Amino acid sequence: MSAAPVLARPTRSFLPDDFTVTTWEAIQPFAEALLTRPVQTEAALEQWLRDRSEFESVLAEDMGWRYIRMTCFTENQAYSQAYQHFVQNIQPHLAPVSDQLNKKALASPALAAMEKREGYGILIRNLKKETEIFREENVPLFTEITTHTQRYAQLSGAMTVEMDGQEMTLPQAGVLLQSTDQAKREEVYRKITARRLQDKDVLDELFTQLIQVRHRVAVNAGFANFRDYMFKAYGRFDYTPQDCFNFHEAVAGEVVPLLNELALERKQKLTVATLRPWDKAVDAEGRPPLKAFDGGADLTEKSIAAFTNLDPFLGQCLSTMRAMGHLDLESRKGKAPGGYNYPLAELGVPFIFMNATSTLRDLTTLMHEGGHAIHNFLTKDLPLADFKSPPMEVAELASMSMELLSMDQWPLFFPKPEDCQRAQRDQLEDIIETLPWVATIDAFQHWVYENPSHTPEQRKEAWIRTLDRFGDDLTDWSGLDEGKAYLWQKQLHLYEVPFYYVEYGMAQLGAIAVWRNYKKDPAKGLQGYLNALKLGNQRTIPDIYAAAGIRFDFSRAYIRDLMAFVKEALQKTE
Repeated sequence: MSAAPVLARPTRSFLPDDFTVTTWEAIQPFAEALLTRPVQTEAALEQWLRDRSEFESVLAEDMGWRYIRMTCFTENQAYSQAYQHFVQNIQPHLAPVSDQLNKKALASPALAAMEKREGYGILIRNLKKETEIFREENVPLFTEITTHTQRYAQLSGAMTVEMDGQEMTLPQAGVLLQSTDQAKREEVYRKITARRLQDKDVLDELFTQLIQVRHRVAVNAGFANFRDYMFKAYGRFDYTPQDCFNFHEAVAGEVVPLLNELALERKQKLTVATLRPWDKAVDAEGRPPLKAFDGGADLTEKSIAAFTNLDPFLGQCLSTMRAMGHLDLESRKGKAPGGYNYPLAELGVPFIFMNATSTLRDLTTLMHEGGHAIHNFLTKDLPLADFKSPPMEVAELASMSMELLSMDQWPLFFPKPEDCQRAQRDQLEDIIETLPWVATIDAFQHWVYENPSHTPEQRKEAWIRTLDRFGDDLTDWSGLDEGKAYLWQKQLHLYEVPFYYVEYGMAQLGAIAVWRNYKKDPAKGLQGYLNALKLGNQRTIPDIYAAAGIRFDFSRAYIRDLMAFVKEALQKTE
C-alpha cells in the first residue's frame, strides 16, 4: 500500500502565507480590509465571501489547535493559557466584527442574485439569523461561559480512582464494569460514583452559573428563554421544540418497552435477584469482556483496514490523519474526558481525540468520530467554510451511520465469529439504550432552561423524574439515591454544548435507515450516504437526508418501523 499523503495547507489569497494568530492588533487590519471593501457586484461579493471564509478559517483553526492541546494535556499551563488568551483577548473582538461583516454582506445589492446559487441560499439564511440574534452586550457573557466550560473540563479530567493499587482515570476504571466478578463491578461502580460526588457541589454551582449567564444571553437577544435562543442560534429551521416533545413521547412509547425487554432478559441471564446499575455493562451470559484491540496503534491499523474495505477513499482519510499526527486515542491522566472530531477549517484534515482503553465502546467511538472525519474530507474542497459546516443533525448522521456501516468489517477486531456476533448484538442493543438516554438529556435541558430560576433541589427532582420516565423499570437504585440524582453531571454536553444532544437521536434514526438501505444494496446504500455528506451545508436537512435515500422524520410511526428493523436484526444475532 502506498504511503498516505500528508496534505499541505492551501495557498492563501487574502492573508499572508506566513501569518500566524498572535494578538487582536495583528488581526484587526484584515478585518478592516473586509469591512471597507466594496461588494456592489456579484463577482465582488463572491470574492469577498471567499476572503472572509479564509480569514475566519485561519482563526478557527488556530482556536482549534489551542483547544486540542488543552484537552490533550489539561495540566499543561502553557496550553491552558494559550487557549484562555484566545477566548479572553481575541474572541471578544471577533463577535462584533462578524456581526458587521454579516450586515455588510446582507446590504449588498448583489445578494438577491447570489441567493439563487447552490448553497448560498442556506448561507444567506444563516447570515440573517446571526444578525437577528447578535447583541454587543452578550460578547463578555460568552467569554464568561467559555471560561466556565473550561473549568468543567479541568475538573472532569482530574478525576481518578484507585483500583487494586493502581490510579485510573474514570474511563479506564469504567472498563472494569464489564468484569464477570459482581463484587468487583460493584466496587468500581461505587468508587466512580463516590469520586464524581466529591465534586457534586462544585459542579452543581458551576451549572447554576452557566444557566444564569445563558439566560441573560437569551433575554438580551429578545428571547423568553435560552432554549428558544439556542434553537435560533443552531439554525433549527426544519423542526421546533414541539417536534422534540413528540420525539420524547415516541421514544417513551416505542423504545422504552424494548429497553424493558432487554433489562428483563439481562436480569434472567445473570440470575440476580435485582438488577443493579453495575450489572449493565457486563456480558449477561458471564463471558469475559470483549477486547477489540490492543492499544491505540492496533485500533488505528484495524480501523483503517475496516474503512478501506468499505471504500478505499475512506481508508485513505484515516491513513492521512495518522500520517499527520492527527489522532490522540488512548486514555491517560490529565487528559480531558470524552471524544471528539475537531474539523480544522483551513487545512481540511480534522483531529480525532478520544480516551480508548480496549473496549467495544472504544471501537464504536472511533467509528463514530471517523464518520465525522470522512465528512470533513468530503467537504474540504468546497469554496466556503460555511458550506463545510453542516447542521448537527447531518453531522451526527455521518458519524452514527458509520458505526452501523462498519459492522460487517468487525471480524477484523473480533476474529472469532461468536465474538463478532456478540459485538454486533451489543451495538444494536446500544441503539435501544441510546435513544432513551438522548430523550432524557434533551427533555431535562428543556425543563432546565424553561425554568431558569429553579433551585438545585428542584433540578434534582426534575432529573429523577425525567430519568425515571425514560429508564427501564427493573434497575434497582436502592442505596444509590445520591449517585442517581447527580448522574447528569457526567454528561459534558450539558456544560459545554447545551442543547446539542437531540441531534444524536434524530441522526440515530437516520443511521438505522441508512444501514437498512445498505443491507438491501451495499453499493447503493453507501453511495447514498456519501452523496448526502458531500452536500455539506448547501441544502436543508430534509433534502440532505433525501440525498441519502432516507427521511428526516421522528414521528412515532417512523420510529416504530425502524425499531422493528432493529429488533429483527437483533434476533439474527442470537
